Amino acid sequence: MKTTDLRKYNRGTIGNKGGGRPTKNDEIKLIEELTPLEPIAYASLKAGLERGEFKYVQLFMNYYYGKPKQIQEIKVQEDIAMFQIEVVK
Repeated sequence: MKTTDLRKYNRGTIGNKGGGRPTKNDEIKLIEELTPLEPIAYASLKAGLERGEFKYVQLFMNYYYGKPKQIQEIKVQEDIAMFQIEVVK
């Protein structure tokens, strides 16, 4: 059985052009732009922690220890009729 390589007929995606993950170059450029602001961000975080403001403490704890596992309770009611069907002759 002979198999052919059909990748040569692949012309790329049809929809969602420009979608998906940004290119690595964009990420590197963003990191380069934000790097000079790093000491200011750490100083602001430190000042907020020293003042004891909840949002700063919460942000620090979430990044340092990780966010706690969130549990959601979902109740489903099966007896509610969403629509009614009528047969018309």
